Order: sequence, then structure tokens, then C-alpha cells
Amino acid sequence: MKNFSLLTLLLLFVFSVNAQEVKFPALDASPADIAYFPNKAVKFKKTDTTLPSIKVIYSRPSAKGRSIFGELIPFGEVWRVGANENTEIKFYKPATINGIAVPAGTYSLFAIPEKDKWTVIINKEIDLWGGYAYDQSKDLVRIVVPVKAITTPVEALSIAFTTQGAVTNLVIGWDKTTVEVPITLK
Repeated sequence: MKNFSLLTLLLLFVFSVNAQEVKFPALDASPADIAYFPNKAVKFKKTDTTLPSIKVIYSRPSAKGRSIFGELIPFGEVWRVGANENTEIKFYKPATINGIAVPAGTYSLFAIPEKDKWTVIINKEIDLWGGYAYDQSKDLVRIVVPVKAITTPVEALSIAFTTQGAVTNLVIGWDKTTVEVPITLK
């Protein structure tokens, strides 16, 4: 009986340790999102044949009444194009940006915003937090693109794709600013 009581007590202890609730983190203020090109490239059924060419995974900070470029995001400094982990861009097939060949693969997307232009950067290093460990020596592509002012502000950072003939534009928009990075897919 003594052994049975000891065994019961031990089992109750084990079950109470395993039954503790997991503390899940709160919803992130800058939720992660994914932009695909073509936009409906994700397969909904086994019969869908459209495959993605490009995928961008990024966190979407909100303006929340703040002045973004030149204040929250300082001009002339490397920015991760989002929040939290750096933004990643995956090319499913080779591409060309600014005359530079970009092999299929996953890269980081950074930018150096200025008032009238941005330097957009495709960097070989991934799995970074923000731009703190950014290493310019690992840049694959740097392209300077003009800023386009928009009249209707974009509350949360947004990334999308447009096409113009054979060129696919990676469009980044936030607050009253958009930029377009022309990409030619092979």
C-alpha cells in the first residue's frame, strides 16, 4: 500500500508539471505578411499550375499618426524595410535587377531612404534582426530608385508587385511614399 501511495503521488506530480499552461506571446504590433508574384501564385488546390516567381516575407509596422520617413525612419541610414526580423525576398528563378544577375535563392531586403530617392539593397545574408548586423560587403545588388509621393497615406507598410511588359516592379509603400524596384525575371 505504501508503494501504491508513493506511485500515485509521483504520478500526480508528473501530471501537474506537464499540465502547466503555455504562455503564448501577445499579438505582435507589426504582424508578419507575405507578398507573392504573381499575386495568386500560392496553390489553393493540387490542380493549380501557377508557381510563384518571387516571395517577400516582411513585418508590417503601422504609422499610428507618426511622421515616418526622415523621422521614425531616418534619412541616410540602412533600414530593414519593415520591423522585427529583416525582410526576406526569395527568387524562385533567376532575375536581373539594375543589370545585375540575381540567382534563384533567398536574400535580405534593405533600403537607405532619402527624401527624393532610395537605395534599395539585395543582401546575401539572411536571418538577421533588423539592420543592426547589416554587412555591406554581402550586398548583391544596390539600385537607386526615385520616391513617388502619394496623396492617400498607407497606414501599414505594404509590399506588392505590378507589371509593365516584361518588367515586374516590387512596390514598397508606407505613409505618403512609394518606391518601385524594376525586376526582370528569366
